[in-house]
Amino acid sequence: MPNDPIILFSYINTKLRDTYSSLEELCRSECVEPEEIIEKLSSVGYEYDKNQNRFV
Repeated sequence: MPNDPIILFSYINTKLRDTYSSLEELCRSECVEPEEIIEKLSSVGYEYDKNQNRFV
């Protein structure tokens, strides 16, 4: 999983769009805590929108 938050943003949104129906499902598959991704992406201004299943 990318360390750079901007690359992570693109990576996560692509996975959510193409493969996973929720952030929790993606995190289980990648063996990472959702809070870790949420924290990293919020540090650059993105937040998870559950209804859209993507970071905006």
